[in-house]
Amino acid sequence: MAITNKQRLNLIAEYIHDNKYVDLHTLSRKFQTSLSTVRRALNDLEAQGIVRRHHGGASLTEADPGGGYDFITQDDTNTEEKHRIADYAATKVKDGMTVMLDGGTTTYAVAKILVRKRVIVITNSLPIAALLNEVSACETIVTGGTIYNRLGVLYGPTCEAAIREMHADLAILGCAGFTKEGIWNNNTILAGYQQRMVAAASETFFLADSSKFGKRALSLCARYQPGIGIITTAKTNPEFTKSLKSAGSALEFC
Repeated sequence: MAITNKQRLNLIAEYIHDNKYVDLHTLSRKFQTSLSTVRRALNDLEAQGIVRRHHGGASLTEADPGGGYDFITQDDTNTEEKHRIADYAATKVKDGMTVMLDGGTTTYAVAKILVRKRVIVITNSLPIAALLNEVSACETIVTGGTIYNRLGVLYGPTCEAAIREMHADLAILGCAGFTKEGIWNNNTILAGYQQRMVAAASETFFLADSSKFGKRALSLCARYQPGIGIITTAKTNPEFTKSLKSAGSALEFC
């Protein structure tokens, strides 16, 4: 017996509640219905305040009780700066390149711009993979690994082993902070696969809004060296700028 629209709506809401973030194609396969039907259902759920629509999918609208670095709850913070950084970072990407993108709201904003370019994207971000799969001409490679639900990213030995066997012209990564010692992230899960991405890319840029300058986090992800740079809106001090450039790293403001 065919289910009613209301039943389908309830089932989709329950599925998103359990998974926090779901892309359109997964919902379409799961409930054996068209993408247009899924979009209408998500629009209805968003109108009810149950989910939040994203390009390529939807997420639960509940706030993260722990705060911190979370793809969904951080989506509306420092929005103007993030778009400025994303616009600038996207200029580094030329047609024909292979680009690595990790998870996060600023790299997701970069991915939205890359849909207009013919590139190969390697990512461990499920939201980015879903976005590019739906609307872009990019070739998208997903690393595999264990799902870290807070960010919608893949991590762990499988992820890192896959990255180790790849090469990219450019890696564009997020971070939790940057100081004179280097670039930081909030836990070893994030730092582990980012270090693999840095090693796999000819050039790496970390994206950091003004709130990240001078901020240390749990794990030091990368020290400054040639081939590693920062794209930021932060106002740094001359001592920091001199230290970074003496290590051969690029510091670019937007």
